Amino acid sequence: MSTGGLVLVALAIAIGLAGIIVPILPGGLLVFGAIAVWAIIERTTVSWVTLGIAAALFVAAEVIKYTWPVKRMRAADVGTRSLIACVLLVGVGFFVVPVLGLVIGFVLGVFLVELLQRHDARRAWVSTIHALKGVALSVGVELTGAVLAVLTWAVAVLAF
Repeated sequence: MSTGGLVLVALAIAIGLAGIIVPILPGGLLVFGAIAVWAIIERTTVSWVTLGIAAALFVAAEVIKYTWPVKRMRAADVGTRSLIACVLLVGVGFFVVPVLGLVIGFVLGVFLVELLQRHDARRAWVSTIHALKGVALSVGVELTGAVLAVLTWAVAVLAF
């Protein structure tokens, strides 16, 4: 692959990593897709092995990203209704206050539903904090998987 092609792949990877932190784009998928494009163009054994490793890391991160935080939130007694409401308010918040509205909508959604269910602001706030920790854990898991895939790709590009 030419230097320009590598720069474009690296740019797509960087946008994907940013999309994990600011969830506007499907970041992990974009990182994996960029590595897949590189592997398809390269067509070498190293590129296919790299793509396989990246795929395994992507799948593992996606599975862990959804199972581990949900398990922790359930242990903290954060209800499914709260999570559904926060998804709806995240969508509204994103359009009312771009980017920052994601966080505001999430916090407000979880807090309001928990307050309606528990009738105790302190317990509702504790549940909201647990939900925020779950989201942070989810982002951390996805970012870790993507960074490991990127490091695998970088080693393959630089070493071979």
